Amino acid sequence: MSELTGPVEIVGAGLIGTSVALACRRAGLEVLLTDPSDDHLRTASGLGAGRPSAPGDRPQLVVVAVPPDHLAEQIERALARDAVVTDVGSVKAGPLAAVAGLPGVERYVGSHPMAGSERSGPLAASAALFDGRPWAVTPHAASASDAVALVEALALLCGAVPVRLTPDEHDRAVARTSHLPHLLASLAAGVLAGAPADHLALSGQGVRDVTRVAAGDPALYGQIVSANAAAVGALLGEVRGRLDAVIEALATGDRAGLEAVLGQGVSGTRAIPGKHGGPPRPTGAVFVAVPDHPGELARLFADAGESGVNIEDVRIDHDPGRPVGLVELTVDVDRAEHLLGSLESRGWVTHR
Repeated sequence: MSELTGPVEIVGAGLIGTSVALACRRAGLEVLLTDPSDDHLRTASGLGAGRPSAPGDRPQLVVVAVPPDHLAEQIERALARDAVVTDVGSVKAGPLAAVAGLPGVERYVGSHPMAGSERSGPLAASAALFDGRPWAVTPHAASASDAVALVEALALLCGAVPVRLTPDEHDRAVARTSHLPHLLASLAAGVLAGAPADHLALSGQGVRDVTRVAAGDPALYGQIVSANAAAVGALLGEVRGRLDAVIEALATGDRAGLEAVLGQGVSGTRAIPGKHGGPPRPTGAVFVAVPDHPGELARLFADAGESGVNIEDVRIDHDPGRPVGLVELTVDVDRAEHLLGSLESRGWVTHR
């Protein structure tokens, strides 16, 4: 049966597990919660994510949402029950290899919602966490078709967009789009630790953008990256080659060589899918100085709305020297000048 009717059991009431639970509860399904931490269980239950599981419960679907080091163990436990089993771990080939020979493995279908936060724990969870986000579904050769359909139904119920991949394809993809960027962000952030205060005073939005994900839990991300070591290691080798080229270009004054590496970066940013998964569209930025007190952002957005220009993205850079924030409004490139003039006519201090 591929219709998801519940109950759904969530094994691991952290950020992702509790978010899945909240989305299932939003859809009216019964949710059972399992977690070795009594605090996590109490918190998730208090948020309305479900109730603690009991020995007589018979879930239709078990969602394993535990750190990578414990995935295989918990998938094996779940397969011992008469339920379809998925996990939402960041790596797929390793857990599959660990359980491939077990009875009931045809009821196992790996998956991975591409959503999260540098925050962790059930208090960071949200039923809307997966809305519009890709959710990889990674069946293996022995996966039953109705089990695959049930896991895809879970992704849809959570508001996500299912994307079917093989486990190996998934691991190569996340190494490129998630694990490697996290490592590079950590390396960039690492040179800030212990830096002189007068250097750090010059920090702007660029360094915040590059280093944001480096704030994630080192123990968790150490497990994630280690579990995908082969794919990540191959990409690090490519990056090392480019880094060596940059060092050589700087040492020899090879401006063309340096610009070639920078140009590859531009090409990479253009390859990232744009809004709604379509091709990237040209955008422009309008910067607005916003006083740092209640109501100003709401007033800015209201005035931008009056201009008839759709805001594609928003970033805020806090000026350490003044009680204002610099808000960057990203809009269609052909509408930037109109927005600029409209906001200035309403008294905002702006620039391009």
